[in-house]
Amino acid sequence: MKTIQKYKNFFSVLGQWLLFGIIIGIIVGSATAFLLETNDFLGELREEKNEWLFFLLPLGGIVIGYIYMTFGRVFLNNTLHDAAELNNLVIDGVHGKKQVLKRMGPIVYLATFITVLFGGSTGREGAAVQMGGSVAESVNKFFKLNIIDRKIILMSGISAGFGAAFGTPITGAIFGIEMAVLGKMKFEAIIPCLTASFVGHYIATAAWGVVHEELVIQTVPELSVITFAKVIVVSIIFSLLVILYCQLRHGIQKLSEKYLNKNHMKRAFVGGLIIVALTLIVGSQDYNGRGLDMLEQSFQEDVPPFAFLAKLIFTAVTLGTGFVGGEAIPLFFMGATLGNTLHTFIDLPMSFLAALGMIAAFSGGANTPIAAFLLAMEMFDGKGVEYFFIACLVSYIFSGHHGLWPSQQIQEPKSRLYHIVKGETIENIEKKRNP
Repeated sequence: MKTIQKYKNFFSVLGQWLLFGIIIGIIVGSATAFLLETNDFLGELREEKNEWLFFLLPLGGIVIGYIYMTFGRVFLNNTLHDAAELNNLVIDGVHGKKQVLKRMGPIVYLATFITVLFGGSTGREGAAVQMGGSVAESVNKFFKLNIIDRKIILMSGISAGFGAAFGTPITGAIFGIEMAVLGKMKFEAIIPCLTASFVGHYIATAAWGVVHEELVIQTVPELSVITFAKVIVVSIIFSLLVILYCQLRHGIQKLSEKYLNKNHMKRAFVGGLIIVALTLIVGSQDYNGRGLDMLEQSFQEDVPPFAFLAKLIFTAVTLGTGFVGGEAIPLFFMGATLGNTLHTFIDLPMSFLAALGMIAAFSGGANTPIAAFLLAMEMFDGKGVEYFFIACLVSYIFSGHHGLWPSQQIQEPKSRLYHIVKGETIENIEKKRNP
């Protein structure tokens, strides 16, 4: 009888996780497909026919600020749950510190559309991840799940959003597990995360016809000690790029909150004015929006040598002042264009360096080396597997305890080289570093 009961419990839990993963995957995959198609339409609308729309970015910032200040804040148990914390709120939800708001999905959708239409420098996976968290929280509430299962289902929401946004279901499954904590992975969540990510991906592509961008590595260098040494050197450079971006992005956010009294409308309005001014100074809209054209170009031909720095500044100002979107695609852009620039100085193939920079920047910024490595495998059909593995680890270690999301918790420090206390968050470490 005990054996029968044990198997009943096993299949009951397994069935629930598969069911929840499928539900989340279907909803998130469909919503992500709408997000991607709408983002593409709005981006093309501004870039091809209405370039003047970027002048309206400050007004769009006021609208975004109003939406978040009016509808994005909820007090529960004397704690503020603010949708404007974006991915950080989802991470806090996984840790059980805060609650992901069900309204977060529609809010981040609208705010992302406004940001993209008017030329803010941002990506899209942030909206997909937050919407995934919002859907997962709705599932948690509907089925009245316990605290442990709630955390696991939130992870599956993250997985569904990422897998559907990039067409990388294996990466999505691991990203949902790896994102919240450095140095620890909760493999108990692998079944719902894998299910949600694969279902979300196939719903987006097979059911809704989403076609993801393809980036191709033309040539991979042969294995040699010299090439490995070069890969390590450039990976360290990419990690420094990540540190610069994270410090600038979070620094701008702190300064704008300090001097504008945490008023989201004022912050985004001023940020919009700065982006308009920067666009006029540069004389091009190459660094507004997602920048997919230059990202693809960096694999094929020379791009402006300081394109990575321009994108870094545009994105840090955009997101640091309260606009909304993802940071993965901007990181891809920065890493790939820096790799393109390094091609002038380092004897490695251009497309290979661009791909290496793209993946290494993501690994160091997101603090997800395993997911980044899998991303390279899925995006580039397994080419250069040994080099990408090294690049992900080197960038992850040398980027230190910086990161895109201050709420990430450090279960284990990256290395004994860093004197970091277990259980700290990146936010607390930054406060100690810059009191």
